[in-house]
Amino acid sequence: MLEKIKKSFRSASSKNGSYSVGMIALVICMVIVVNLIAGQLPENVKSIDISDNNIYGVSKTSKKVLNKLDKKVTFKIYAEKDSTDTRIKSFIKKYTALSDKISVTWIDPVLHPAALTKAGVEKDTIVISCKDTGKTKSVSFDDILVSDSCSYYTTGSSSASEFDGEGQFTSAINSITSEQTEKMYYTTGHGEAAFSDSVTKLFSKNNLTTDEVNLMMTGEIPDDCDLLFMDAPSKDISDDEKTLLLNYLKKGGKVFIILGDPEDETPNLDEVLKEYGMQEADGYIADMQRSYQGNYYYIFPEITATDDLANNLESEMVLMINAHGLTTANPARDTITTTAFMQTSDNSYAVTEDKQEEGTYTLGAVATEQITSDDSSDSSSSQTSRLTVISSESMINSQITDTYTTLENLDLFMNAVTANFDKTKNIAIKAKSLEVSNNTMQHAGIISILTIFGIPLVILIYGFMRWWKRRKV
Repeated sequence: MLEKIKKSFRSASSKNGSYSVGMIALVICMVIVVNLIAGQLPENVKSIDISDNNIYGVSKTSKKVLNKLDKKVTFKIYAEKDSTDTRIKSFIKKYTALSDKISVTWIDPVLHPAALTKAGVEKDTIVISCKDTGKTKSVSFDDILVSDSCSYYTTGSSSASEFDGEGQFTSAINSITSEQTEKMYYTTGHGEAAFSDSVTKLFSKNNLTTDEVNLMMTGEIPDDCDLLFMDAPSKDISDDEKTLLLNYLKKGGKVFIILGDPEDETPNLDEVLKEYGMQEADGYIADMQRSYQGNYYYIFPEITATDDLANNLESEMVLMINAHGLTTANPARDTITTTAFMQTSDNSYAVTEDKQEEGTYTLGAVATEQITSDDSSDSSSSQTSRLTVISSESMINSQITDTYTTLENLDLFMNAVTANFDKTKNIAIKAKSLEVSNNTMQHAGIISILTIFGIPLVILIYGFMRWWKRRKV
């Protein structure tokens, strides 16, 4: 009997079976080794974003902020970790791993209810703080997973439509570590348009505070105004307001104007533009070459922006609808320089009911002037006045920016806004759409590493062993 058992192990089938068992054991060992190696890799290396909308991706803008971070920042998360949305947990882990200056602490509000009262926050809140500056900013989970309020009114329930983890975290870190705060006043009293929620969120993310001003009532521009904004007025400014704007600019002020659709002529506003080398063309602009699917009034301008205006623009796809055009002329003073950063092709027309004027039209321009003034100490100080003009409110209209989310309208717009400030760059990051529901996979990093490295390596070893066996035979 013993001899029969020995012979059975010497048979070809037994040898092949032993070989298969050996290969299975080898594969298991390889899987274990790869998992051990993967577990030691940094989070930003082993975590591979496989979501449909790249919600876990971190932009170059955020990476620049994190790379320059020279102060310690703390993330205190007041939430039950096990019940926190997987998308939020995954992104916190990935984002904070990008800087060794960031530390993360989870505080369970069920086990430590007094911690909420002490911090002055509600549960499901992240308190981001910097000890060096003494500044703190709170980010609610509702700010990260943004619900679609419209669906609540139509269906009776709401669901997350956007993921804004990166935008909220980068803005918070910039805010608490920076000493710079800018103040923008927007005018009222001329039928101006209202900023959309998307625009106001981007202002906030750039640490830009806003307030309204009625120049007819105040008779002056506030002393703490870093930028005066006029958004698509439908009526002309008064003679006094024209004088205020021109004097403000001549003293080194910053003004941003988006042209609207006025009910009547606007001679006073036109004079402000003309002094800085810009003149509005009659009618609306039709571009026969750079249009959206043959709709000639839906224009994709040529982006000629440089320096800060071109910051982080990738596709340079901006859409403007029913835009007025500008022509550039000689400004009132040789010290003024006017430069276009958006324009049509040379196959464009300014169209009215009576005529069509062919040409190349400016859709966005900046005029700057170096202002030198003598102070009481017999020395001189220099400032740069800046007038920015965009020819259509459609540039920031929510019907365009919220519908066509891949366009860079708001990116270019915010670049144009922050370019008015010496120490501020546009770090505002738009929320990412969650229209596709399949946005995550459990253990994506380890699975991806096994797929990329483990399986090919096992196949290679298996092939080598088969070759070696045949060679011996």
